[in-house]
This record gives sequence, structure tokens and C-alpha cells, in this order.
Amino acid sequence: MLDPEAPDGRRDEVAGETRKRIESVGALKSADTWGTRKLAFEIRQRTEADYRFYRFEASNELLEQLDHSLKITDGVLRFRIFKVDAHTPVIAPPPTAQPAGVSQRAARAEAKRTAPPPPPEAGDETAEEQPEPAEEQPEPAAEAEPEAAEPEPEAAEPEPEAESGDVDNPQAAG
Repeated sequence: MLDPEAPDGRRDEVAGETRKRIESVGALKSADTWGTRKLAFEIRQRTEADYRFYRFEASNELLEQLDHSLKITDGVLRFRIFKVDAHTPVIAPPPTAQPAGVSQRAARAEAKRTAPPPPPEAGDETAEEQPEPAEEQPEPAAEAEPEAAEPEPEAAEPEPEAESGDVDNPQAAG
């Protein structure tokens, strides 16, 4: 599962290197690009991944090498290596609404980049509106301070009760 926000060239480079390693030492049975698909849960703040599927026969040494290199390779979100019976049929992925290699998140990012910037007047008005609520917030806080000061004299009254042998005060009980 490759990062869909990585450039297409980088994703193809990672997939190509993996394929070359498999072909150099093992026997590649099938290689499929399943395309960009939604993840069941976020991985590294990504909700989609570019899926690549390889079915091959190889030694344990190659599996260890792949495990190590894919763990440290930038652009790999997650990978899994499974041991399957050689007679198990290759399963085709379920269809998806998006074409292979097209990420909804990347498409939204591209749309933002190509969208015209907001007019300067609208940006200035927004900047002016934001400080006003910040100025209003200290005023209610100032009003809350006198209210907090009023209960303090009431809190002083229970202290004499504690001196009259109340159980809450351990010094008075002893």
C-alpha cells in the first residue's frame, strides 16, 4: 500500500524496485495494480492508498530482504507478505469507482492549487472580523471575576464551624 500523495514517479519507482528484486531471486507469478482505494482506517493520516499486488515464489532470504527494505522505504504506508498454497487462485480485486492511480484527496489538493485566490478585500475583512471576538472574550471574563470574589467571604464562614469539633477537621478532632 503506497502513499497516494507521493508523486506517481516515486510510487512507480518503489513498485518497480520491488518487482525487480522478486524477479531477480524468485519467480513472479502475477503483478497487479489495484489502484487507489479507501482504507478501512487511517494510516499515517491517510484515508486512501495505492494498492500493488505481487504473487511470487521465493526463498526466505528474499522475504527477509523485502521485509527490511519495505519497512524503511519512504512512500510505503503498509505491506503484508503471506504464504499461500501454490494452487490457490489469484483473486481479482473488487471494482472501484475511481480509475487506478487517482486519489480523491490528491484531486481535492490539485483543485485547491488551481482555484483562483480569494480577492484581497475578502481576505482583509476576514482578518478584521477575527480580532473582534477576541476583544469581546476578555470582557465576560472580567465580569466573572467579581462573581468569583463574592463567594470568598462565604467560604470563610464555615471555618469557625470546623473549630467547634467538626469531624472534617482532623486537628479539631484530636
